[in-house]
Amino acid sequence: MKPIIHVKNLKKVYKTHTREPGVFSAVKSLFFRKYKFIHALRGVSFDIGEGELVGFIGPNGAGKSTTIKALAGILYPSSGELEVLGFSPWKERVRYVKNIGVVFGQKTSLFWDLPPVDAFYLNKVLYDIPDNKFRSRLNFLIKTFDAEDIVKKPVRDLSLGERMKCEIINAVLHNPRIVFLDEPTIGLDVVAKDKFREFVLDVNKKFKTTFLVTTHDLQDIERLCKRVIIINHGLIVYDGDISKIKEKFLNYKFIKVKFIDKIKSFKFKGCKIIERSDYELSLKLDVKQQPVKALINYLLVNFDVADIVVSDPPIEDVIQKVFRK
Repeated sequence: MKPIIHVKNLKKVYKTHTREPGVFSAVKSLFFRKYKFIHALRGVSFDIGEGELVGFIGPNGAGKSTTIKALAGILYPSSGELEVLGFSPWKERVRYVKNIGVVFGQKTSLFWDLPPVDAFYLNKVLYDIPDNKFRSRLNFLIKTFDAEDIVKKPVRDLSLGERMKCEIINAVLHNPRIVFLDEPTIGLDVVAKDKFREFVLDVNKKFKTTFLVTTHDLQDIERLCKRVIIINHGLIVYDGDISKIKEKFLNYKFIKVKFIDKIKSFKFKGCKIIERSDYELSLKLDVKQQPVKALINYLLVNFDVADIVVSDPPIEDVIQKVFRK
């Protein structure tokens, strides 16, 4: 099946001038400017199929927002191929944007002095949404995010979390085929985050809506996405199943052991004791030196074991290791 998002060898280079501090340098720079080139994207490539829910993560300055803006048609790339739903986003923007929804957590699509509901009705006209579909979908979205009261207040009087609820409603009101979410849960409390995640999963399942999610909250990625794309220094460093990141980048596991009798001494190659008490050990095992199975066999043969729990490191540890590469 042909992907609905196709990106190949995408590059974006910004040209900016530099100068030394001081009044003389400021005047000099008016006549003799020095320039430098910033390579925001250095050859990004990936394909996304219809109905996929993909996480897109990376450290600050990695190229996430530049990629999202190129996909949304806000900026054009310096070179490479970019096609979304058969459109070149920055060339056919008017027709293209009717098929997408975008949420930028740091920027608003609402009107500061007007209530969000006014923006919703404006979108109804812009996207030519029929009355019955508009009312039905708006009521559904408002109820989902428990936003009956906040949509009638001026945006300037809303908290960040309340505004983000309205931003999400505004972005998906016209039932787009693709939604780009850039820090969508910023400012949301725990309950609102859970509702948002349930909503995304529900919409993705019912309508096969494609989502590309950029966030620093890795719980969003773990709960929403089966596939994750990691970008660093303008290059894709990983693209695949989120469950396999740990296998690829981490070489240790955590093991918690409870004993029936008091434990006196413990030593095992490749294994580090993190915490210990008379009846419990928390261990960190280097699986490149010894497999988990070998440690479990050692424990069962040499100790009276009540319980063993093996767990992976948290996803944050994995991503930090990838970013350091």
